[in-house]
Amino acid sequence: MTIQSVLEFADNQRGDNLNALIEFLRIPSISTLPQHQPDIERAANWLADRMRSIGLDRVHLIPTAGHPVVYGEWAEAGPQAPTMLVYGHYDVQPVDPEDEWISPPFEPTVRDGNLYARGTSDDKGQLFAQVAAAEAFLRAEGALPVNLKFFVEGQEESGGDLGPVIEQHSALLACDAVVISDDCFLNAQTPKIATGVRGCAYMEVEIQGPRQDLHSGGYGGVAHNPLQVAVEMLAALHDEQGRVAIPGFYDSVLPLPEDEREAWGRIPFDQEKFRQQEVGAPALWSGEQGYSIRERIGARPTLDIHGIRGGFTGDGQKTVIPANVVIKVSMRLVPDQDPGEIARLFEQRIRQLAPPTVQIQVRTLSRAYPAVVDHSAPAIQAAVAAYRQGFGMEPVFVRGGGSLPVVANFIRLLQVPVVMMGFGLPDDNLHSPNEKFNLDHFYGGINTSIHFMNNMASL
Repeated sequence: MTIQSVLEFADNQRGDNLNALIEFLRIPSISTLPQHQPDIERAANWLADRMRSIGLDRVHLIPTAGHPVVYGEWAEAGPQAPTMLVYGHYDVQPVDPEDEWISPPFEPTVRDGNLYARGTSDDKGQLFAQVAAAEAFLRAEGALPVNLKFFVEGQEESGGDLGPVIEQHSALLACDAVVISDDCFLNAQTPKIATGVRGCAYMEVEIQGPRQDLHSGGYGGVAHNPLQVAVEMLAALHDEQGRVAIPGFYDSVLPLPEDEREAWGRIPFDQEKFRQQEVGAPALWSGEQGYSIRERIGARPTLDIHGIRGGFTGDGQKTVIPANVVIKVSMRLVPDQDPGEIARLFEQRIRQLAPPTVQIQVRTLSRAYPAVVDHSAPAIQAAVAAYRQGFGMEPVFVRGGGSLPVVANFIRLLQVPVVMMGFGLPDDNLHSPNEKFNLDHFYGGINTSIHFMNNMASL
């Protein structure tokens, strides 16, 4: 098998791959909105048909408690060859606010070397790079150098739990490594391999005050305003040093290994550029003291307030004391924090802070475990070499700040390393208007995936 013929096929296939991706992106597979259920089904079937057309076998939809998983495989490399499992997701985020899109979110448009549409980088474009790499091997050489499996879900953006599905189908999914392309470079010149993801506990608190909304002129100063209760409780969840003020919150946190901390410190980081181009705020928050920005993003737990619903927020004025307020909070977690235990500690703290003038309900909306991967694993080193071969760049190892529950599930249930190698860029506007995927990174991702499969074969 000659990899050069595979790379040449992929290069000649650029136009066809772009057109196929555009067709995939036109399907508005928004998993969080029930009215898009037919589109979710259409996207799943489109992907299954594509897998069949490139020569994958046993292609079928695996039912879940939510949207189906698309599965396909090619297992003819033999029992001595490594088996690689590709994970991705075909669902996408909502497009609000739609009026901020320069071009319609489901009419993919090429501008200045970028493909703009919802799902281009997260995750249809990056997933399709893996599909295109498999096709290049099968069309150019008639075979793959590894046994290959695809496991592509449709509810990643809506918080679905794939743990039970992976456990139920663990024999089908048995492999030597999982690869996930759902991430971005550190910067335009530096690929990164994520060696960890944070866990998450997402909480909702409902605060019930008076029986109905009240006029503040008649009841202000007597009826305790649930909005005031909300902001006072939320303000008490951090101390003056930026730490999360929940008793027991840090008890299970493992310190960042010193060699990893030193390696992170050697990675160039332009704090002002980060502030201006990525954060866009007048200044950065100091956060938890004693840790660098990169450490606070990837290796330390956090608590963030996402929304407060209640009262009057329309134009003009209305002097109302709301009867009911809802707050939403999430906590990003690091090894060895247990999201169930953190949710319990959060509820305990909220109930301690709540005054007797209101009634509260605390609900856990989702939980995910944190995970770390040993960067010395052979599959990770195969990815390092693939970045050099595909992009001509040396990758760095950095833990990711986001949560990807499936990573911990794969590690725990399949007992294999997870290789998180993304092809996007930090300014791809994930979950925001004008999401994009740079076309050079799309084609480079295909070539890097080809090299990765070839490198995996040598293991």
